[in-house]
Amino acid sequence: MEILRSHRKSIGKVDAVVPNLLLYRTAPVLEVRLDEFEIYAIDRLKVLKGISDALSRGKKPEEMEKLVDDLWRMHMRQHASQNTNKDIISHFVLRLVYCRSEELRKWFLSMETTLFRYRFRLESPDSQRILMDEFNLPYKALTHAEHESVKDKLSQVSRSIGSSTNFDSIFFKVHFEEVPELVANRKVFMLQGFAYVAMHQATALVVTQFRSLLSKSLVLTYRKWTSTIREQEKDRLTPIVEALSTDYLGPNYSQPKDNIHITLKDIDHLANTSFPLCMRHLFYKLREDHHLKHGGRMQFGLFLKGVGLSLDDALAFWRDEFSKKVGLDRFEKEYAYGIRHNFGKEGKRIDYTPFSCQRIISSVPSVGNHNGCPYRHFSDENLRAALGKMGVGGRSLDDVMDKVKNHHYQLACTLTFEAIHSSSCDTGINHPNQFFVESQKILQSKNQTAS
Repeated sequence: MEILRSHRKSIGKVDAVVPNLLLYRTAPVLEVRLDEFEIYAIDRLKVLKGISDALSRGKKPEEMEKLVDDLWRMHMRQHASQNTNKDIISHFVLRLVYCRSEELRKWFLSMETTLFRYRFRLESPDSQRILMDEFNLPYKALTHAEHESVKDKLSQVSRSIGSSTNFDSIFFKVHFEEVPELVANRKVFMLQGFAYVAMHQATALVVTQFRSLLSKSLVLTYRKWTSTIREQEKDRLTPIVEALSTDYLGPNYSQPKDNIHITLKDIDHLANTSFPLCMRHLFYKLREDHHLKHGGRMQFGLFLKGVGLSLDDALAFWRDEFSKKVGLDRFEKEYAYGIRHNFGKEGKRIDYTPFSCQRIISSVPSVGNHNGCPYRHFSDENLRAALGKMGVGGRSLDDVMDKVKNHHYQLACTLTFEAIHSSSCDTGINHPNQFFVESQKILQSKNQTAS
């Protein structure tokens, strides 16, 4: 695997300073073990998904800075000698993973740019200067004469934004298009089409450059992936790369959690109290049509297995519904095998895992199929009606629909959970079975309190 490393330059007085942040531009070839290839990528993905969740929840910049630092320390820090390799390897593995479609590229570009932004802010001023020089940014610091001519104006802008800028520090004169973020928020002095950017605002300059380079690199990576890598690595790396973008990174729900087990007589009640919308929809469609196509059977059947429905009860449940439409003989011949297979009792005897939110969201239901994520696939009208039946209304409903509009489907599900349970869910909903387990904990706690 070819890995790119940023070469460090000797820069006068600060050449002893080595930034922790990499630019992922030019580099040597590193030998990567297959297990590192996947594990490092998963660890970095946990950081990026943590950032995505925080942004969706509207975290403030100061909160984001601490969050990014905490996420990086938790998932990406190893022994000092390994930190750099893990950083480089994980970044370029995820480039392969997320270069493969416009939607994936857009998400990766946004999350990596945000990660870079806050890691740059956490670097020392000397390290920031080194990184700026590595980018070969075409900006020159103001001369003493230029600085003196605008010093009063700089002071006025600083006071207006509540900044404590040291006016003996370095300022850069750049075209205003280079720092749209600062211009839009009125955080820089503007004169004749130029913005005067203080050293402590240099993040905006560097992030713009980083985003542009990464965007171009993702397109080039995609071309290389489709032309050579995908076919060459079809038996080794390609399956890993194609799975990583939909991998679930949380707890394993292949077995019931916290000794929660359900029986046939529980299902109707639990569907109304603790099933997430995707599973509630499948349950009602099954009751209505007495049939679900393969996608729906897999999504709903594995969910029921994960919440504790036994194989015998699962067979009885599906048999009772399907026999009303296809008859008992056809059910036994065509459908019973699949149910036993999901429980690891047929075929390769694999213990299949319930689908995560990410996998459900990424699936596209065919005509007549009811699997997938309602927050993504329902019309606005149908989604509002379905949420209303769950008891979501008023401001809560508007908040959920706002998240759906901005494609934050898991956060929409999280807000639904919070609305119907009158309880916060700080971790966010990442799995339908998590929704069920957390719902049961809250309801059981309320029942105990009431009694």
